[in-house]
Amino acid sequence: MLCGQLARHLFSMAGRVCLSRGSAGSGTMGPVEAAIRKKLEQALNPEVLELRNESGGHAVPPGSETHFRVAVVSSRFEGLSPLQRHRLVHAALSQELAGPVHALAIQARTPAQWRENPQLDASPPCLGGSKKTRGTP
Repeated sequence: MLCGQLARHLFSMAGRVCLSRGSAGSGTMGPVEAAIRKKLEQALNPEVLELRNESGGHAVPPGSETHFRVAVVSSRFEGLSPLQRHRLVHAALSQELAGPVHALAIQARTPAQWRENPQLDASPPCLGGSKKTRGTP
């Protein structure tokens, strides 16, 4: 395990790098996370696929697979706008987005863009999901 709570499994597959933090940091990959990974690999043949289950930082039961952040680096994104790139990711994950996945933060970059900044952005802390907990009427 690497980096304590942000532990990630490092896999090298045919020149590609895939990083993943297991379900809510447990070190294991759940079925939704596995499906997301498989579908993105098949649809985009990414050079880098970094997937983080951020459900543990939200108001959901332990072990949930509802909130994800993904960085996808693929030559398929060359010449496409950010919106077109996101549409490709959404198309690959349409079943998950229609069902168990509530939130998906996407970083879709070309290999050149990733080399300039090879970081997965951090998500802001969850506000609890209820206007009452945020002090709003």
